[in-house]
Amino acid sequence: MTKNDFKGRDVLIAMVLLTRIPLPTLPPQAFERQSNSAWSFPLVGGLIVLPLCVLASLLMTLGFSAEITAGLILAHQMLLTGAMHEDGLADTADGFWGGFTKERRLEIMKDSQIGSYGVLALVLCVGLRWLSYAAILQTLGVWGLIPVAILSRAAMPFLMWHLPHARTSGLSQSVGRVDGKYCIAAILLSGAISGMFLPLTTVLAAAGAVSLVTLGLGALAKRKIGGQTGDVLGASQQIAEIAVLLTLLP
Repeated sequence: MTKNDFKGRDVLIAMVLLTRIPLPTLPPQAFERQSNSAWSFPLVGGLIVLPLCVLASLLMTLGFSAEITAGLILAHQMLLTGAMHEDGLADTADGFWGGFTKERRLEIMKDSQIGSYGVLALVLCVGLRWLSYAAILQTLGVWGLIPVAILSRAAMPFLMWHLPHARTSGLSQSVGRVDGKYCIAAILLSGAISGMFLPLTTVLAAAGAVSLVTLGLGALAKRKIGGQTGDVLGASQQIAEIAVLLTLLP
């Protein structure tokens, strides 16, 4: 088998990249194919949320409201991912609107401090997700959160294939550029698994919404900084998740 083949180990590599879940130690050479593992990003999203769906079911059985359950699920998801996507959203908002040149925007995005744009982006994003999670729990049930997590993580492989790296260092650059076939595999996988929980028309509508916001963010990133970074990829997951949630709401 060649290094370009799809491998089961890719799921573990992607989990190391996208989560803070303790995992078996992988040999250093395994991470030479980090970009190839992008096909499994949607699957990792489902694995992250699966135990949280069980937790949500338990909480609601114990009498917790959908709103409280949604807040706890959201908090646990941030713990499992290290809030890396939320951090990317904040840094992207600060950089894109806090600087006037590509160099200054990238400098701001690398700064660990958070600015007004980042705070506002986080408040709006977390608020919308919290309210939408509660609505999904009341309408689609706890398992409705799985296609949300899966479809939203198909945005990252697309941008990793579609856009060049905006800088010569950083997380995204170290992972590498994604080959088109892995991007397509991620999209098809997200649709196939989501079809197990949602009607086909709903999956297509949600996928269309993800496509629109991802293309829009990609165009904005190209204009603002000349490509993508790890922060932009994190922001894409957050924005895509909101797009899916709003599509699923009655």
